[in-house]
Amino acid sequence: MEKSDFTYTYSKSRSQFGKQCFFSDRGPEMMESIPSDKTLGKNFILKNPIHQALQKSKNFSEHEVNTFRAEYVNAGINHVEGGWPKDINTADAEATQRYRRKIEKDDAYVHCVMHLSHDMEHYILQNNAINVYQKYFTDVDPAPPIEKSSCRTVNVYRDQNTIKRPITFLSWSADNGARLAATHCDLEFHTATAEQCTHSYIWDIENPNKPQLVIIPHSPLCCLEFNPRDPNTLVGGLLSGQVAAFDIRRGSKPYEICPMHQAHRDPVRNVLHINSKTGTEFFSSSADGQVKWWDTRKLSEPTDSMIIDPVKVVGEEQCVKRALGVSCLEYETTIPTRFMCGTEQGLVIGGNRKGKTPIERLPGRYAAHLGPVYALQRNPGFVKNFLTVGDWTARIWSEDCKESPIIWTYFHRAKLTDGAWSPLRFSLFMTTRWDGCLCCWDILRKQTAPVVTAQLCDEPLTKLRPQDQGRLVPCGSSKGAVYLVELSENLGVSAKNDKLLLTNMFERESKRERILEARMRELRLKMKVKSGQQGAGGGGGATGDQTSGSDQDVLDAEVDYRQIVEREAKAQQAPPTVDHILENTE
Repeated sequence: MEKSDFTYTYSKSRSQFGKQCFFSDRGPEMMESIPSDKTLGKNFILKNPIHQALQKSKNFSEHEVNTFRAEYVNAGINHVEGGWPKDINTADAEATQRYRRKIEKDDAYVHCVMHLSHDMEHYILQNNAINVYQKYFTDVDPAPPIEKSSCRTVNVYRDQNTIKRPITFLSWSADNGARLAATHCDLEFHTATAEQCTHSYIWDIENPNKPQLVIIPHSPLCCLEFNPRDPNTLVGGLLSGQVAAFDIRRGSKPYEICPMHQAHRDPVRNVLHINSKTGTEFFSSSADGQVKWWDTRKLSEPTDSMIIDPVKVVGEEQCVKRALGVSCLEYETTIPTRFMCGTEQGLVIGGNRKGKTPIERLPGRYAAHLGPVYALQRNPGFVKNFLTVGDWTARIWSEDCKESPIIWTYFHRAKLTDGAWSPLRFSLFMTTRWDGCLCCWDILRKQTAPVVTAQLCDEPLTKLRPQDQGRLVPCGSSKGAVYLVELSENLGVSAKNDKLLLTNMFERESKRERILEARMRELRLKMKVKSGQQGAGGGGGATGDQTSGSDQDVLDAEVDYRQIVEREAKAQQAPPTVDHILENTE
């Protein structure tokens, strides 16, 4: 092909190339006009509906190709014994032994063995090397992980009412702790009104947005307890002093309630199920100083009652006027006839339901606290030891030592409101404080301070109730919120030797307290004898000196107290020093 076929000659001059275009406005111009033909309308055919397929994209085809598959075969050889001549029967032990002796007598046998021994020793040592993928020391128990004790808030369940009411009681259901019952009631005399909300709630712990069931009694609930045998039934104590039975399957209203003339005179503070064949019996307590036993099948009257009036003289009758108001109850299923109650006067009284006389029915008495006992619970692993919480301290007691506790905490700046043992870790107990803190104490790890202190909220915490599995601890506040706290793994289980160490600790501390009690009894007896001798010899002069001496002791104590308060107030106002910062860090 020639080059001239691809050329073109322009007839314009070069100056006309690339000249700028100028545009201007102009009117419309009719290029063509095609009039409509009405006769063609007769040929129009209306189609309804019309289906028309349009495809704008390109067509692609799909192809499948199978490649040759590689086949793998695993084959192995089990070499038992070989290298024998054909004329030797390997099954005949005598023939093989005779052939071995023949070979061993050959001179080349020794040189061959010495030559092969070096390679064989190398392979043996190589085979005995440690396999990095093999699990060694499987028979040795794994060491417990070194984990820092901690806790975190999992969920928050809030009061659905506009006017927030304090949490007065918490209870777990028996179906592995899937549901949590919380009662809301304002027990303050001046703030309680007839129009206050009576709702309490049962929560599904997985859903903090809406309660699973709203309990609606005619009077606010002060306490609500799940039946340990039936997760659908509950018993509760009302602000009016009545007790009622609830069934989740029947709805929000109680299906059984006791009459007013059989009820307590004051609000029911505690209800607990007892170990019975039917699983329907429980007992309740109130600030009126009475403990009553009930059966949910017939709440028209109590099956038994007891007045908490610890008489001192044999034959003296108990009286309701002298009864001590009960603030908390404790019941251990392994001791079905015995119970314990904490009073508003700071005493812990042990009761025996099967006692015949007043002294036999209230055999034990412990001066526990300066004010009301807010919590009382036996250790789940050591039922002879129990925990009490009141005023500003938590104390651990033994039934053998009635004059003083065996272990106690320091006096906190904030009032303690509740406490409980961990169900699985027997050395751990938890307390709630008025400043919104949750404290976890492990007496085997540290006795001078809690192992974990968590600030859950700014308002006071009023109640706590650990789950039976040990790691979940709900804490109720004075503003109607329930904070579900999850403890770290090391606080939820017991170590291997914890029970043995705790047994030795309780026995050692109980023995020490018994020795001190015996010594104090001796000193009191000597003082009594000495004061009796002085009274017989000197008349009434010694009494006046003793009274003046006691007054001086009181004045000295007041001065010391004021000095301590002023010193602590100055320490709080002063800027923190380096030593103080290091001490708080430790």
